[in-house]
Amino acid sequence: MLAASLACRSATAAKPATAPAAPPSDRGGAPPIVQPGAPGEASKVISAAAASDLSKVDYTGADIKFMQGMIGHHAQALEMVELLKTHSASADMKKLALRIELSQDDEIKMMQHWLEVRGQQVPNRMAMHMHGAMLMPGMLSPDEMKRLEDTRGPEFDRLFLEGMIKHHGGALSMVRDLVDTPGAAQESEVFAFVSDVEADQRMEIDRMGAMLATMKEHQQ
Repeated sequence: MLAASLACRSATAAKPATAPAAPPSDRGGAPPIVQPGAPGEASKVISAAAASDLSKVDYTGADIKFMQGMIGHHAQALEMVELLKTHSASADMKKLALRIELSQDDEIKMMQHWLEVRGQQVPNRMAMHMHGAMLMPGMLSPDEMKRLEDTRGPEFDRLFLEGMIKHHGGALSMVRDLVDTPGAAQESEVFAFVSDVEADQRMEIDRMGAMLATMKEHQQ
């Protein structure tokens, strides 16, 4: 399960580099933690707090590509939400849309800032509409977005829920691919973000699935 992988990644990131086994403490406490030195430098004993400090763990190229791709991914979700404001009459759907809008708008701003302070290319929200732009996993095709735009009422609600469940599933796939990439998702801000995406979007998938099931029951 992805949540377990993230938890395992956190524990792995907190461990110091592999070092020869150190002798137990003479005082009977926990064995010391030995951090190997750089080439030509001696190893040194560090505290448990220093060993678990992830503040100096660096980001990777995979982290950068993930943040850049997720900006466009979130931007399409906001476009779907914007359609819902005028295409649906359901109060429950509008509440769902507001939650998605608030969380993903804030996350786009966070990702853009993360990239900017690291001197990386910062995609704008419309980059996915540029010629030749590649759709991220789970994103709706232009034809699917057109169909959503042309639909109203209960049929729109159904298409929106099905499309957003697919969309969120794609985001989880992107997180899974990042976590499975050696060395990636260990920088503190990236790890916190992917953990939030995994938890929040999985919860929203469950909520939308229940809404969709209820809708189909009422249509029978």
